[in-house]
Order: sequence, then structure tokens, then C-alpha cells
Amino acid sequence: MTDIWEPHAPAAVGDLRPLHAEGLDLRVSGAATARAAGDGLVEVTAAGDGDVRIEWRVPCVDATAFWTPEPRGTGRLPAAWSAPRRTGLAGGAPIAALVGTGDVAICAFAAERPDVLAGAGVVEETGDFRFWAQAAGRLTVRIDTSRRHYAACLADLAAWWRTGREAHIPEAARRPAYSTWYSMHQDVSPKAVETQAALGKELGMDVVIVDDGWMTADRTRGYAHCGDWEPVSLPDTAAHVRRVHDLGMRYVLWYALPFIGRDSAAFERIGRFALADAAHMGAIVADPRYPEVREFLTGKLARAVEEWGMDGLKVDFVDWFAHPEAPAAGPEADCESVDEGVERLLAGIRRRITAADPEAMIEHRQPYVSPGLWPYVTMIRATDCPLSPHENRQRTIDVRLAAGPVPVHSDMLMWHPAEPPEQIACHLINVLFAVPQISVDLAAQRPEQREAIAFWLGVFREHTGTLQLGDLRPARPDLGYPMVTATGGATAAVARYAALPVDASGEHWRTLLVANADADPDVRLTGGSGTAEATVQDARGRIVRQGAVELGRDGVIPVPRGGLLTLRRP
Repeated sequence: MTDIWEPHAPAAVGDLRPLHAEGLDLRVSGAATARAAGDGLVEVTAAGDGDVRIEWRVPCVDATAFWTPEPRGTGRLPAAWSAPRRTGLAGGAPIAALVGTGDVAICAFAAERPDVLAGAGVVEETGDFRFWAQAAGRLTVRIDTSRRHYAACLADLAAWWRTGREAHIPEAARRPAYSTWYSMHQDVSPKAVETQAALGKELGMDVVIVDDGWMTADRTRGYAHCGDWEPVSLPDTAAHVRRVHDLGMRYVLWYALPFIGRDSAAFERIGRFALADAAHMGAIVADPRYPEVREFLTGKLARAVEEWGMDGLKVDFVDWFAHPEAPAAGPEADCESVDEGVERLLAGIRRRITAADPEAMIEHRQPYVSPGLWPYVTMIRATDCPLSPHENRQRTIDVRLAAGPVPVHSDMLMWHPAEPPEQIACHLINVLFAVPQISVDLAAQRPEQREAIAFWLGVFREHTGTLQLGDLRPARPDLGYPMVTATGGATAAVARYAALPVDASGEHWRTLLVANADADPDVRLTGGSGTAEATVQDARGRIVRQGAVELGRDGVIPVPRGGLLTLRRP
């Protein structure tokens, strides 16, 4: 292999030597083996006393995008000298793909362990694309060069991770939710929450998520009051939760897990166990390597379910535990690794709350999407992107492709009070293949806005099996997924975000849904044969056209922006 200029090169791992593998140009350090794991699949393991490294290259021919599950991760091809990604239990996931024309995976890979340093990029000297992964002691990577659809390759890599990482997913984790964050920020109260919960239930939501502000009277949006977790803004908490339950809604409560605020009583108790100083947040990051810290935090969070009757926890900022240069652990610590401390902490929280309620939910958020967290989470939310439908679409799809069994939630949907129902529908269509969270004042919505919300939440609920659990095929990651398809059973669903033709061929579907989020109303169907019954609904669910169409002949069907075309074959 040609040496390359690499300003971000990690510490030396010894001499890299060639290793034979079918069709791969491999170099490894340490004792290494490679075995075929299927057609176009190679599994490589390296082991040694210190860091070991596995490196390989593929010709960068017909490449269009580099995919990762991190915020703003998918898109351009990086240079080989770009800074590597460090993943761990508390941040990132060790998986990536080089995508080519036709949405094939030129090369996709995943590492078996969560804590790796990984690099990828174009080698300027040769035009190859180089991948490498490095970890301490032992490292196994699976490399896929089968040139199948990249989403199929990523799904198989996620399935490879799945052994031993199964967790029960409550049905409510896949139901539309109402969040208080963008609509209320810290101004939460029992009356405000109950009002929105009642209105949300009418529109098709089943869960209310109360965010920051419940534990403090301070409204400056800092974190100096985190740690005590007393329900300052939610007095008579258990009775309040019962009233929300009486509405038919589940209740999830927010916690900034790592933060111990400097204005909290908790700071006096465990502030000395600081992993890092978050001075600009008014807090420290607690060090989970200490059993006293884990016991304290676990008790505080479990109280929501055990005493107040909550249905789950929104566990925020777990990625703040990810400190590659953590201070040495003191004598009171019982584990050297921060990741081990995080895992013990999250396992203890999960164990406590599911003992009280086996259906209890736990929300995590991008970028802490590691498969190592799957046993401790029931849903993962896209990271914040307020009023950005394209970002919400890309982030939910990115996370879906590597989330395995865990439901993926959208960032909370918000919009200006003057937003037309067509655009509200487009906000929802942009997260059609995730669980929608909505965060606007529902009492202030005009009738036509409420109709759009109710109609599209009905689509989410009716077709959960296809939209969330179906075979996902997002097109053109280099263009931000302008069309996404999912198939499940006899139903296929297509979301159209640009003026692209929709493939109606194939005998697998009996129902084909086409959601139009583009301003162009002319939905062009390609392929297919025979007669189908077509129903066209506008953004508010009102029927604007019904009748038989001949597939392969009636090529264009007008569908309003924010509307839905439903085709049914006998």
C-alpha cells in the first residue's frame, strides 16, 4: 500500500502486515485471522498486547456518498487524512458505508465492540478509499463488499450486533408522542401538561414527554439545578400523573443524567466525583465509575416510576460521559473504564424501573446510538433540529439504518403558528419512517392544522408495521434521501420529497401508499400492470379523487402537497 500523508495519525500500533482475504487489500497488526462469513462478507479479527489495527482499501469507483449514523454524518466523501471518529458506549456507533451509484454499498463495515477509533477516506495518491479500525487488545470487524443495496448491508451488520443485546420494547414506544420542550421549554405545570395531553390524545398521541423545567423554578435554561430532581414545578406529582393516565396517555419524564448542578444539594454530596467540569452549563459531569454516584443517580431516576407512577424516563446527555482523556479513577471507584461505569449505571436504572413496571420506557438521543446500549433503551430520538424537516428526515433515517430492534423517534416537530396545513403534513411526512414527536401548543392550532395532524397521525398508527418495522430502502443518501420506501407484508409505503417517479411494479404489494411532500403534485407511476383502486387525500385527509387506474398506463396521478395516494389491488 502507498503511504499517505496523515496529520491525525494515532499512536503507532506496530508494523502492519498483509493479510489474505478474498477480494480485499488488508493490512493488520497483532495476531490476525480472516474468514469468509458469506457471499461478499469477510470477518477479520486481530489481537495483541496493546492496540491492534485493521486496515483495508477498495477502489473508489462510482462512489457517491459516505454514510455514518452520526448527526450530519452522511454525505461527502472524506479525505483519508481527515480526523478519525472515536466511538464508545456513550457516543457514536462503529459502523459506516461507502455508497455508490444505484445505492449499492461499495463497502460497508461494523466493529463488534463499541469502543473503537476508526478512519475512512479517499487516498489522494491512488484514488482508493481506505478504511481502518483500531482498539485495545482484541478487535473484530465484519466487512461487506457484496454490492447489495446499502440499507440491506447495514441491516445485516446491525443484525450481527444483535446477539445478546435483545430488550423488550413496549408497544407505547412506537406510538406518537407529545413533548413539552419546544412548546413550553421550562414553563411546565400540571395544568399545562394535562391540557396538552388531553388535546394530544384526541389527535392520536399516546405518550406525553415532560422535558426540562419540572425540577426547578429557575427559567434561565441552565443546568445548575440538576441533581436533586425534586418536582418543584409538578406539585402533588403522583396525583398529576394519575390524571394524565386517566386521559389514556403514558407519561415520560426528562432527566439530564450526567449533570450535577452547582446550585443543587446533590453537589455537596457527590460533587467531588467529577468526570469533567461543565462550567458553562453550571454543572459538573458525574463520574459513573464510583458506586456512590451510580447508587445516587439510579435512586433519583427510579423514583419517577416507583413513587410517582411515571411510565418511563427521557435520559438525556449520556454522550457527556464520553471523555477519552478521563482522569484516573480514585480509590473509591470500582471500575477503571468510564464505559463500564456508564453501562453499570444504565443497567441499574433499567433494572429498577422495569421491576416497578415491566413496560417502562427509556428514551436515548442521537449521538449515543451504540448497539451496546440496546439492552437499556426502548427508543432513540434524532438530535435537535427545530423546524428543519430535511434534517429530521436525514437524522431519523440515518439512525434507523443502524438501530436494529430499537424504535427511532423524530426530533420534536414544531412550526410557526401561521404554518399552513400542507406544510404541517410535510413535517410529518419527513419523519414518516420514525415515531413522530410533536411539540406545539395544540390549543392554539386552527381547525385545519388539527385536521392535518390527526390525519397523518392516523396513517402512522394504522401502518406502524410497515413504516417502522418494514424493510427500509432510502434512496440517494448523497442527496439527503429524496425518496424513501418501506415494505412490510402486503403493504408498501413511499415518501416522495422531490419530483421523482414512483416504482409501482412488483407483485408483493396489495396496498401502496405514496406520501407527497414535494410541491410538484404530479406523481408519476412507473412499472406495474393491472387495475388498482386509487384514493387521493389532501393534507387534511379530505378525499379529492377516487377511482380505478390502469397501472402502467395512467402514468401521472395528481396528489396535492402534503397529501396521500393510496392504491389497492384486489
